[in-house]
Amino acid sequence: MPRDPLIGLVGKPSAGKSSTLNSLTDATSKVGNFPFTTIDPQRAIGYLQIDCACARFGLQERCKPNYGSCVNGRRSVPIELLDVAGLVPGAHEGKGLGNKFLDDLRHADALIHVVDVSGTTDAEGKNTRGYDPSVDIAWLRSEIVAWIRGNLMDKWGSIKRRHIAVKATAVETLQNQFSGYGSTSAVVARTLDRLALKEPLEEWSNETIDRVVNAFTDEKFPTVIALNKIDHPDADKNIAKIAKMQDPNSIVLCSAVSEIFLRKLAKQGYIRYTEGSEFVDTREDLIADGDPDGGGLKELDDKNRNRIENLKDMVLYRFGSTGVNQVLSKAADILGLTPVFPVRNTTTFSSGASDSKAVFRDCVLVKKGSTVADVGKKVMGDAPIAYIEGVGSTRVAEEQIVSVGKNDILSFKIGRA
Repeated sequence: MPRDPLIGLVGKPSAGKSSTLNSLTDATSKVGNFPFTTIDPQRAIGYLQIDCACARFGLQERCKPNYGSCVNGRRSVPIELLDVAGLVPGAHEGKGLGNKFLDDLRHADALIHVVDVSGTTDAEGKNTRGYDPSVDIAWLRSEIVAWIRGNLMDKWGSIKRRHIAVKATAVETLQNQFSGYGSTSAVVARTLDRLALKEPLEEWSNETIDRVVNAFTDEKFPTVIALNKIDHPDADKNIAKIAKMQDPNSIVLCSAVSEIFLRKLAKQGYIRYTEGSEFVDTREDLIADGDPDGGGLKELDDKNRNRIENLKDMVLYRFGSTGVNQVLSKAADILGLTPVFPVRNTTTFSSGASDSKAVFRDCVLVKKGSTVADVGKKVMGDAPIAYIEGVGSTRVAEEQIVSVGKNDILSFKIGRA
């Protein structure tokens, strides 16, 4: 199955980007038939938690994904992640790994900006105390805007002349300039619709160009702000400040180190942990609940027992989870991703051999507003499609929009219509 879209992780040194990436790609309980997480040094596979279609039909026991896993109707769907390294102030001027940073960035459909909300690392990632992390959020955006604006203004005179000569639309002219950032005509059209500009492109002032570049940045690089290290005592005041400055719907509070620690102990058999939740049980907890065997868990030493209790108080009970699963979920939300389940038979929901009892083997993520035809292109490539069926073998028109619970279970029948 195709793995796009691509989510880029950005963050200054020591913000916890590597820990966040590791916690997102550590699929110890989700691997199923997906035997690896690393694609190359910069790309990896994370796992997005969704509600699986199997639960609608009471088929949880028979749901066997080819990739990821499904437990009681909660499915882990592989999604590709990109480690965008080299974020430092002045990246757009080539400082640090600036040119590589920006070149990698353009491939991403959305960004997760990992911010050290404890304020214990400065702009370059060096240890300090009392640093204002809201500055990091502002200068990431300013770097992207300055990069795009600089490239556009360097050629603005010739852009205008060609625009007039060929009688192009504003969308066509801007797409020619923005295609290098992975843009599409639809992205450019949404950018201009957002601004509702009246004046023609050749009359745009510098202020109007600034507005266009800012709107394009928001449209092309929607960003989740992952406020990391929430368990630090200095985090609260910084969270409160950032919450007043940023859209609260773009913010996720998280502790990547806590998530890694919990998954490690769970894998080693010391605790029972439901990922993405506040629920952690030790051997002692289960014995106290009436299980004389303590769930078969190993006994914790004093150091780890105290750390678990502190983690419960400082993170899990206070915030409801470590926030790591919610980071990817928020990225999926801002992209409007919809899970679609391609099957061979829309009555039995099987995908393999006719005698197979396994259902919903595959799942793809498509962007909001995708049509049935878009899904067909993504799943089947250039193969000729005779017709498409939905649940119950009913025919589905190619122009139908897919959404959760509607046109999201599809069978593509090969051949000439």
